[in-house]
Formats: sequence, C-alpha cells, structure tokens
Amino acid sequence: MPVFFICAGLIGVLAVLLTANVGRLRTRKKIFLGDGGDPEMLSAIRAHANLIEFAPLCLLIIWLLHGPYGHRTIAVMGIILLVARLLHAGGMLGLVPMGRMVGAMGTTILLAVASVMLALAGLRAL
Repeated sequence: MPVFFICAGLIGVLAVLLTANVGRLRTRKKIFLGDGGDPEMLSAIRAHANLIEFAPLCLLIIWLLHGPYGHRTIAVMGIILLVARLLHAGGMLGLVPMGRMVGAMGTTILLAVASVMLALAGLRAL
C-alpha cells in the first residue's frame, strides 16, 4: 500500500508543478486567458489538463483493485501510471522525445486493463 500512496502523492506533486508552469508562462507571456495562440502556452495547458483528465480516474480504479487483487498489483499499477504520466508531461513540454506518445499509450493501456480487471472482480462477486 505505501508504494501506491507514494505514487499517488507524486502524481499530485506533478499536478502542482504543471500548474505552476502554466502560471509562470502566463506571467512571462502576459497571456491571462486561454493560450493566446502561443504553441508553448498551449502545450503547457494541455500537459496539465491531460493529467487532470486521466490521473484521478486511473488512481480511483487502481485503488478499488486493492481488495480483489492485493497490494502488489496496485503498487505495480501505481508505478506504471506515475512513469506514464511523467513521460507524457515531459513529452508535451518538449523535454522527453517520444514521451507524449509512450506516456499516452501507457496511461490508456493501464486504464483499459485496470477497468477490465475491476469489472471482472465485480462479476466474480455476483
């Protein structure tokens, strides 16, 4: 369980860092609403937004798996999610070549697998 908590906490820290990055760019570029047509601003906004769109659902589903599948499974999934989200954010910000694609694929595959596992656990409990 501690590994999942660490991963979830680090994803929260990533959200804070991405939020601060958007704020920093808004101040520097004097863009106070939207992206102002600026590609760097758009990338920063989307890196943050994509994390906020996917991380909460993934974390919730992974957390719900701890009952039927145990702590080791959710620890591995938490680590995969953290790495995928770091790669995606790094790729969106131009820091990690291919990071956006690898991170998006990792997150999507993890979400699909975890969702099917949760549905199967529910069916077994019927």
